[in-house]
Amino acid sequence: MALLGMGNPLLDISAEVDQKVLDKYGLKAGDAILAEEKHQPLFGELAKLPNVQYIAGGATQNSIRVAQWMLQQAGATAYMGCIGADANGEQLKKACVSDGVKALYMVDAKTPTGTCATLITGIERSLCTNLSAANNYKAEHCKQAENWKVVQGAKIIYSAGFFATVSPEAIKAASAEKAKDGIYCMNLSAPFLMQVPPFKAVFVETMPYVDFLFGNETEARTWAETEGWESTDIEFIATRLSLIPSAKGGKRTVVITQGADPTIVCVGGHCTKYPVIVLPKEKLKDTNGAGDSYVGGFLAGMVKGLPMDQCCKAGAYAASVIVQQSGCTFPAKPDYKW
Repeated sequence: MALLGMGNPLLDISAEVDQKVLDKYGLKAGDAILAEEKHQPLFGELAKLPNVQYIAGGATQNSIRVAQWMLQQAGATAYMGCIGADANGEQLKKACVSDGVKALYMVDAKTPTGTCATLITGIERSLCTNLSAANNYKAEHCKQAENWKVVQGAKIIYSAGFFATVSPEAIKAASAEKAKDGIYCMNLSAPFLMQVPPFKAVFVETMPYVDFLFGNETEARTWAETEGWESTDIEFIATRLSLIPSAKGGKRTVVITQGADPTIVCVGGHCTKYPVIVLPKEKLKDTNGAGDSYVGGFLAGMVKGLPMDQCCKAGAYAASVIVQQSGCTFPAKPDYKW
């Protein structure tokens, strides 16, 4: 197994809404939050809309599905996370089988599969997540003999930062294992993860074991703010992140995407900019999956052992395709020349 993702599997309940719905639930376009009690009626409200779609989601799962799509190579990817024993869980299983990802789900028979209310306003998305079963993933699952073989055998392990809210123990076990042999990758994923002390602590504890750190400019600035770095300069922040000491003695690579602006990649203190594919606005359908799909393409390049510029090129291509789709969906095969 070349690439293993560990994260929070969710079924996206996606629908176009007007601003009134966001205002009703105190939501913001482009934001990603965990659902509170006041948000619970939203899920049923979306399900009743005529334009509702159900799409396999969860940040890590999205990136792994995109990497598998880019690779077009049987048995290249696997994914671990917790689902419920219900129809939504079955939909996620089918999506993984269809995409060629080996799903090693933990199943919680007492809790429903996690869902993400995806409110579409124009090309913006507001994400409100009910983790449900995804919140119950236990490190014991990845430590089961057959699953631990996958952890040990994976060349690359990737987790979005959202997994820090669920299983710090699984993150610790996987990142320590890859310290012996392999590559461990993590994503900053959302500002709130750095603003909540227990979640931020998981990042701080894991960072010495992180070989590749991903994020966008907003997340990078939030990290700097919570560290008291007193800078909003992305290259400066990426440089400092790359220079946090590594327990492995190597150089950390920090990859910060900036929407339509060039991606900043900093390796051991040295920054380089790589172009992205800028599309005309009329071609943009859903910008929400851009970050996850960029990481997916980048990881596919890493699986192939390609140099940095080629990994960035693959990431930019994957993002450019997925933003033209609704949700993290893609054509049958990529039109990409490796």
